[in-house]
Amino acid sequence: MAASTANGSTPLDPTLIALLERDSELVAIGRKIKVLKAIDWPVELEERFLDSWRRGQPELPEPPLRPQPMYEEIAALDDLMGRIDRGHPIGHWLYKTAWSYAVAARMLAGIGTPEFTRCSAMLYGRPDFRYPSQDMTNADAAKEMLDITAELIDPHRLPPVAFDIPADVFAQRLRERIGPFFCHDTVEVVLDPNLPSKATAGSKSINLRATAMFSERDLEQLTQHEAFIHTLTLLNGKHQPHLRSLGLGAPRTTRTQEGLATFSEIVTGAIDIARLRRVALRVVMVRQALDGADFIEVFRGFLDAGQSEVESYRSAARVFRGGDVRGKVCFTKDGAYLEGVMTIQVFIRKVLQEGRGELLPMLFAGRVTTADVITLAPFRDSGLIGPSVYLPPWARDPQRVLATIAYSAATQRLRLDRLDLQRFVDFEDELIAQSGIGA
Repeated sequence: MAASTANGSTPLDPTLIALLERDSELVAIGRKIKVLKAIDWPVELEERFLDSWRRGQPELPEPPLRPQPMYEEIAALDDLMGRIDRGHPIGHWLYKTAWSYAVAARMLAGIGTPEFTRCSAMLYGRPDFRYPSQDMTNADAAKEMLDITAELIDPHRLPPVAFDIPADVFAQRLRERIGPFFCHDTVEVVLDPNLPSKATAGSKSINLRATAMFSERDLEQLTQHEAFIHTLTLLNGKHQPHLRSLGLGAPRTTRTQEGLATFSEIVTGAIDIARLRRVALRVVMVRQALDGADFIEVFRGFLDAGQSEVESYRSAARVFRGGDVRGKVCFTKDGAYLEGVMTIQVFIRKVLQEGRGELLPMLFAGRVTTADVITLAPFRDSGLIGPSVYLPPWARDPQRVLATIAYSAATQRLRLDRLDLQRFVDFEDELIAQSGIGA
């Protein structure tokens, strides 16, 4: 085994050497399982559906369903899990990662069937799930988020965002924004006319849909979410000296990674209320799809909530990719963002509250979950886990994060329903009248 020492001087024990071999096997198998690529919808379906909608005769989209049998990968993963020593913390972590790939492979084999949703729920959760320690489901939390934001401002009164930056101009600005940050790597910004999503991120490139128009807000949101989290954690994982699985986007890490990316938007002020509502609304719509709402009903739900026709189509397509446009069979990944960001906020609060600030950089050491941070932390000192090469600027100063969280928690106690704008004038007048000073 080439990696015979952890930090260059301490020999690895035979158990760990064997686990590093299992890690290499897992990377080779995991790279073949590409979830989003297998379930993406063709771009042309959008125009076809919107044309039928605008004619007043909406027709359910007919996306191609391409089940991926993946018999060899499933067999290899099952064999690998049987050879991993789960009694060792690293072994248990590897087993969970292999398990998530095994579930993902079975999910892709079940595209278009209830098995697809069953496996999706194992990986990304369900909106109707309630943790034993909590009083409400993820869908309940999303509904409350929508109510809170609607109390702050009527979503139909939100001024329209100007999407007036062509993709090529936006790409150059994004290159200028991220180039100096990733000083040890080359991260390209690539234009792709066939990209179903507006943007995706990998370790080597951030891809933008060449036909899309972007806004000023998109620049900071994509920087914080895609570049400074998704690309960053992949690169940190690939820079790891021994555990190559940290450089894989294992399905089990999705909730933490999307939560961390959304939290990054929030803590840096990059998110706007329309996007926050969109994140919450997707949870509600996933639940409706699971309950039997079809594509048109989910599309109409997004539209009624204030999204444009194009946004509503794309949001609904995200829910039904890999599923059945007639309802009940859908992709639950969009329910993971809100749950993930709430989990990240609670985790960071507990880490800092308990004086374990050294754990915070571990969130960025690769593609990990919050549980992985705890499991893998003891292996930092030995050198088995290397330090994060890149950290988001906000994560370098935990006190700023705490201040934002504390302020947010304190202001939640203010009751907006008990006052209107005139109250600000009345308060000063009452103060003067009660002072006894003056005429």
